[in-house]
Amino acid sequence: MYLCNFKSKGNMRLKADNHNNTNHKGKMNTPNNPRLDNQEKKNVYVETYGCQMNFADSEIFGSILLKEGYTMVDQVEQSDYVLINTCAIRDNAEQRIRKRLRELRALQRQRPWMHVGILGCMAERLKTQLLEEEENVSFVVGPDAYRKLPSIMKQVKGGVKAAATELSDKETYDDIDPVRLNGNGISAYISIMRGCQNYCAYCVVPYTRGLERSRNPQTIVEEARFLCNEGYKEITLLGQNVNSYRWEHEGAVVGFPQLLAMVAEVSPRLRVRFATSHPKDLSDELLHTMARYDNICKSIHLPVQSGSERMLKLMNRKYTPQWYLNRIEAIRTILPDCSISTDVIAGFCTETEEDHQATLEMFRTVRYDSAFMFKFSMRPDTFAARHLEDDVPEEVKIRRLEEIIALQNQLSLENNQQCIGHTYEVLVEGASRRSKEQLFGRTSQNKVVVFDRGSHQPGEYLKVMVKECSSATLKGVVVTEE
Repeated sequence: MYLCNFKSKGNMRLKADNHNNTNHKGKMNTPNNPRLDNQEKKNVYVETYGCQMNFADSEIFGSILLKEGYTMVDQVEQSDYVLINTCAIRDNAEQRIRKRLRELRALQRQRPWMHVGILGCMAERLKTQLLEEEENVSFVVGPDAYRKLPSIMKQVKGGVKAAATELSDKETYDDIDPVRLNGNGISAYISIMRGCQNYCAYCVVPYTRGLERSRNPQTIVEEARFLCNEGYKEITLLGQNVNSYRWEHEGAVVGFPQLLAMVAEVSPRLRVRFATSHPKDLSDELLHTMARYDNICKSIHLPVQSGSERMLKLMNRKYTPQWYLNRIEAIRTILPDCSISTDVIAGFCTETEEDHQATLEMFRTVRYDSAFMFKFSMRPDTFAARHLEDDVPEEVKIRRLEEIIALQNQLSLENNQQCIGHTYEVLVEGASRRSKEQLFGRTSQNKVVVFDRGSHQPGEYLKVMVKECSSATLKGVVVTEE
């Protein structure tokens, strides 16, 4: 799923896409391509939990393993190695991994040679503690150590538990062509930078992914061009804070507005999205770049986290509500047809009812198209864990979150109702979950539109007139161009 509706608490089992796998050395485990000899035990099954960055990382280490002769399989029962790419942003995400490990123990008893590895942010946060606490985990590998994965897997094959969790201030994997896993052949992610150094009080990312570093822009453009030539119609540029992308070489500097323009110029029929923007760095230059190119999607995810100035200062967000609203006004002025989505945390440390009401008022003022809404959960090693008290009662957090959700559902419905009668260009992504007789796609504003299939296929651009809506979905009819 994409930015505005992406469920970060979800997981996706990944399998190599046959179309793209022809560009890599690995072989798929299909009836026409049987698995490697049993003695080699090189079948790999991947599960990914968390954000888009984690999905992009799975495509990076998937490529590394394919080039080393490993085979990606789509059923865990076929695997010799189970790789679980993890999220550590909330405690609930880590508890889901713990539960999944318990579920895998029964399969490991049937396949005693099968090894389980924990990768990603949870591996970086807990390191060897995971090996001690989870007896069925053979290895842990952090986000900056994926190049070591093949050698780590060879070690555990010999019965030795292993870990590689050192962070890097240089690793960007910019020389690796990611294998496109579980892809629809239409949309793909491109990671343009790694790490973060904003140190928001509640966030573990700087501690699990290291400090910011940006990829060479030419490698990003080349990856976009390759995807376009392979038939992809949309790419999303990923970074913890894409606005702070900065590449310097021999006196030349490329910032995010320049990079965005370079990617947009690959093809006018290649849609370009990006995630995520930090409000403190959202420039007018970026907005004018978006306005200049029709194929840069008019959708911005701008996390607010709270509408209270006191809370924002305590969270170390580095902007005020006034600054944030100034950026909203700039978006509305320069990109009047742009949708805006956000993130918000209910019940952060010391949050009062007055702070909560300020958040509700921010929602009413901005009128977001959609939002990711969470109640606060304290994460170890963060500034909040070291210096603040998680003193808002759980029942108060839940009540405040429910009030935010109810308000956002109302705003989403009202915003979608304004789309009725308008025609939008929609990129078709696939069949509707409710009916195979219908397709769904997205507008430039990242709104989901459902319409009758007819003779249309995924990957087409269609003009669709909106006839009705819910708070989450637009419903329309294809407009035939004369």
